[in-house]
Amino acid sequence: MTTITARLRALVADLRQERGDVPGWVLVTLMTAGLVVTLWAVAGPALTQVFQTAISKVTGAI
Repeated sequence: MTTITARLRALVADLRQERGDVPGWVLVTLMTAGLVVTLWAVAGPALTQVFQTAISKVTGAI
């Protein structure tokens, strides 16, 4: 068995044992989604106006 093959087998064995922190990732995902929704609610109209102004300048509508 070559050194590369041995290293790959060891890596695969380590990955199979890794389960991760599922509740932690779920919490991070939910908190990120909450932040996005909150920012969208607060800054949505202003961002829409900025986008519309930028598009109208690019297309020459102004």
